[in-house]
Amino acid sequence: MENNFEIGIIVKPQGIGGELRILPTTDDPERFALLDEVFIRPRTLGTGNENSASYKIISARRHKGLVLLKLEGINDRNAAQEMVGGVLTIPPEMALPLGADEYFVRDLIGLNVETEDGQALGAVSDVFPTGANDVYIVKDANGESFMLPAIKNVVLDVSLAHKKMTVRLIEGLLELKA
Repeated sequence: MENNFEIGIIVKPQGIGGELRILPTTDDPERFALLDEVFIRPRTLGTGNENSASYKIISARRHKGLVLLKLEGINDRNAAQEMVGGVLTIPPEMALPLGADEYFVRDLIGLNVETEDGQALGAVSDVFPTGANDVYIVKDANGESFMLPAIKNVVLDVSLAHKKMTVRLIEGLLELKA
């Protein structure tokens, strides 16, 4: 179960029958309907997966930007309340396939960023979805951060094997402090 992908956070119970309201942290909330099981890491734990428990999914449906999830063994509001704050994860083999030029966020974090002529700019420290395109936060050696739009005329190449992202800076880009 190590290296599981986070796909949601339990925010509160839904009704009295044990259904859970999930804030999706995945790009595709429809993916919950494709799953048979999910792992939940209790809110009291760190980021490791060693104490996660597996739950069979009985039903999943979208509701007002959230996902309502019914899990086997969670049968009343009290049991659902105990789950609040839990993080839903899945193993990598259950992840949806990526398209061309798509990457998992966790694979981008830590990539060294350099210009096409070899100037080191720092490393990717975070990724923010904005709707139109993602924005990469790059932190330099001095701890200063700037924003880098994830668009084709800026991000020229991503090499996970070499842990490197090659970019073309456009005017004013380095002034976009995070």
